[in-house]
Amino acid sequence: MMNDAVPYGAIEAGGTKWVCAVGTGPDDIRALQRFPTTTPEETLRSCIEFFQRQGELQAIGIGSFGPVDLNHNSPTYGFITSTPKVGWRNADVVGAVKSALDLPVALDTDVNAALLGEVKWGAAQGLTDAIYLTVGTGFGGGAMVNGQLAHGLLHPEFGHMFVPRDPSDTFGGACSFHGDCLEGLVSGPAIEARWKAPGESLPPDHPAWRLEAGYLAYALVNMTCLLSPQRIIVGGGVGSNPALLTLVRERFQSILNGYLQADALLGGIEEYIVSPGLEGRSGILGAIALAQAEFGSVDK
Repeated sequence: MMNDAVPYGAIEAGGTKWVCAVGTGPDDIRALQRFPTTTPEETLRSCIEFFQRQGELQAIGIGSFGPVDLNHNSPTYGFITSTPKVGWRNADVVGAVKSALDLPVALDTDVNAALLGEVKWGAAQGLTDAIYLTVGTGFGGGAMVNGQLAHGLLHPEFGHMFVPRDPSDTFGGACSFHGDCLEGLVSGPAIEARWKAPGESLPPDHPAWRLEAGYLAYALVNMTCLLSPQRIIVGGGVGSNPALLTLVRERFQSILNGYLQADALLGGIEEYIVSPGLEGRSGILGAIALAQAEFGSVDK
């Protein structure tokens, strides 16, 4: 059912592709288009031309890969900063969109935006404290604490924490900055580099998944002890594997060893570590929610 309100523009800016949409929520997506992430100039031009064809919009929400500068007082606010993505370092994403479309622009990380979408319409509805993780081409994480998206000095970078190495693992890691940080051990490129095959080609009983689950479980235990979220949502091409999540839950409980006495961590673990409720739409719907939260009042 269409909502007659003036819609919002949304951008899910990823390292592999950009998704652009116009709408007000899950039941009101009026236009959607995907573009490959090429150069900043080409990708931003395709994005801007998409919105120029859509008519009146209230604002644009952007959930972007990063790191990104979220400090409104910084001269590089809205820039992608120290990314390993070739050609995108110091790309002024917000400035380009705002000047071309003459609209308010809300920016956050792609994972914070996805979490906001899950809070509003998905697996984190009704919660004040939650974490959203995406495990795929990279490893990203967003957090909501006391009802507010976490930022701080920059923004959370869950993928670059360090976890105990499995004694059997001799792989040096795939992160260009840190080698064997979490992203360097469990991301899609890490799986392919370690096992000489992409994760989607590996059978469920392949030893890759138990190793992967161990690293993820350690990370989730760290996050639980640090932020005490009410739920952890794990998405992405690697993270959404149901067989992997089952292994992660088992290993998580084993590592925690009964230290935290909460029903969700004991008998309710299937409701504590979960897949996204919005499935593959968390990011783009989160960008709509981001624009609404900062500039609007549509409540679907």
